[in-house]
Amino acid sequence: MTFDRVSHRFEGAASPSSPAPQNTLRDISLTLTESRIGIVGANGSGKSTLVRMINGLVMPSAGTVTVDGLSVKKQAREVRRRVGFIFTNPDNQIVMPTVQEDVAFTLRRRGLSAAEIAERTAITLDRFGLTALADRPAHRLSGGQKQLLALAAVLVAEPAIVVADEPTTLLDARNTRRIQELLRTLSQQLIVVTHQLDLLDDFDRVIVIEDGQVVADDRPAVALGAYRALLS
Repeated sequence: MTFDRVSHRFEGAASPSSPAPQNTLRDISLTLTESRIGIVGANGSGKSTLVRMINGLVMPSAGTVTVDGLSVKKQAREVRRRVGFIFTNPDNQIVMPTVQEDVAFTLRRRGLSAAEIAERTAITLDRFGLTALADRPAHRLSGGQKQLLALAAVLVAEPAIVVADEPTTLLDARNTRRIQELLRTLSQQLIVVTHQLDLLDDFDRVIVIEDGQVVADDRPAVALGAYRALLS
């Protein structure tokens, strides 16, 4: 995927109490080809805005974002079939009453038969240890179980790219480790925004965002060293 001179600003009317909108991202150009890429930065740096552009949750104010040669702005539907997005808060993406229904929901728009949907749903529930919870009300799960469900509901569609925006922020230490281990097993290209820096130690590349710009882009040891220096 490619970001070509991308900028973004949140629009809003200026007033004495609300000044003119500032650029959240400024003139970013990146080509992301590595299998596992981490993105770090302080709160408000623009990192979440950056990754939300990958599947059109946010559109650039200037510049272009393409995924597999497809314009995110012009071909958003095709892009979203290729990109699975995992939110910080899984409640933002759980849409169906039960665990099984939520996993199956993604497949219903893919033109699959009922038998195919049932088979793929069952396989995915088993993969993520959710089979025993299949008929459980989705919104009554624990935080860790909800994040597993969110991950399962994304991966059942077999996207080529998985973007995870701070997927462990709301979890305790045990569930954080579990989600980290699952992310490490994925065969898809993986892009993770995180404050859990140890998750990125064996990634291929880490990008540091500061004040809407890329300030470091290197292998993890180098990029994370630069990030820690910014925090000191």
